[in-house]
Amino acid sequence: MNAIAELNEQSDRSLLIVEDDKPFLERLSRAMETRGFSVTSCDTVSDGLAQIGKSAPAFAVVDLRLGDGNGLDVVSALKKKRPDARAIVLTGYGNIATAVTAVKMGAIDYLSKPADADDVVAALLSTSAEKSELPTNPMSADRVRWEHIQRIYEMCNRNVSETARRLNMHRRTLQRILAKRAPR
Repeated sequence: MNAIAELNEQSDRSLLIVEDDKPFLERLSRAMETRGFSVTSCDTVSDGLAQIGKSAPAFAVVDLRLGDGNGLDVVSALKKKRPDARAIVLTGYGNIATAVTAVKMGAIDYLSKPADADDVVAALLSTSAEKSELPTNPMSADRVRWEHIQRIYEMCNRNVSETARRLNMHRRTLQRILAKRAPR
């Protein structure tokens, strides 16, 4: 309820949601409307960019991997058009490298799916003074390896061949690793 009180203090409650999972998009849109946001929803990067061109919202929730591109392009365009906008990135393919990239491009938080509407509201309205808790379970060795590969992949601007060369790994092996979900 504290987050809703904070939202009521905001004069601009416009929210852009860019998500290609249509059932999740509809559920999240309805949930955010009931929490006081004025929601506009899109399911592609191009629609999100077009919406930002028309009217840049105060808040945004953007999926990282969309059918026609990378959601970080939407975050970047939003921050250029409206620097005070608060954007968060949602993804089912969470890793440290893309989280760092998202924050560098202007996102205020990075949430792994499935995230419920309360988590999204809390992330959108959080202040930077709040500290996050330490994880109760450390990463497995497989997860640490996967995170390292993702970090190098991001450093190489998502170029598979260059990443494979730097990791001294066969390109096809790297492609198989990148296509899988992150290990627990």
